[in-house]
Amino acid sequence: MGITKTDIFNEKQNRLASILKALAHPARIAILEHIIKQNACICNDLVNELGLAQATISQHLKELKSIGIIKGNIEGASVCYCIDPIVWQEIKTELNVFFTMDFKSNCC
Repeated sequence: MGITKTDIFNEKQNRLASILKALAHPARIAILEHIIKQNACICNDLVNELGLAQATISQHLKELKSIGIIKGNIEGASVCYCIDPIVWQEIKTELNVFFTMDFKSNCC
């Protein structure tokens, strides 16, 4: 397996790749959709909602937290998660900038 040479890319490229990598799993998309639909922080109902094992859910939450899109608060014996609205907006902006780049479609 080759080594990723992230140092040859700029910070913006590496950040966008990290975001897309973290979002590149249907379980993570489902987690984000569930949190958004609840319009509140969620605690311990992802296992019942998604039908995945707690360990699997925890791993996906860890990936989402790594890019900052969700944040967790400890409440008693449980951790409650919610969308970080600032990071959510930053990610929306970064993706919008990327997908609205102009290109000439005079190839292939």
